[in-house]
Amino acid sequence: MNPHWLLPVDGSLAALRAVDHALGEVLGATTAPAISLVNVQRPLPSDITRFVSGTVVHDYHHDTGETALADARARLEDAGVAYSEHVLVGEAAPTISNFARENGCTLIIMGSRGLGTVSGILLGSVTSRVVHLTDLPVVVVK
Repeated sequence: MNPHWLLPVDGSLAALRAVDHALGEVLGATTAPAISLVNVQRPLPSDITRFVSGTVVHDYHHDTGETALADARARLEDAGVAYSEHVLVGEAAPTISNFARENGCTLIIMGSRGLGTVSGILLGSVTSRVVHLTDLPVVVVK
């Protein structure tokens, strides 16, 4: 099985450190992994979405996701590393875990803390939940 790494990013410094770590590993690897760069957007509350068209909501998630992916994308492109990018909508941890399973990822590399408002004692809440939800190896970068 060819390696396939999932890099969830939210625009935080920790996420960018995870991208830098992955780049260091890729550049030293004998077989380049497929890389999926993923941003997960929270669904908008129904009291907003019932007054806004589905197209506007989709465009909002897409634009916000693209902004969150921009710095990570630039680092991968500057290093000449191929990747695919995905903006997903849902609860972050299960969405990341499901994406990894459904797309045959072999490793998840993510920052220890993101931009979330709730923090765990040692790990960010999303990182901690991903570790518990997936059977894949997870590299947590400080």
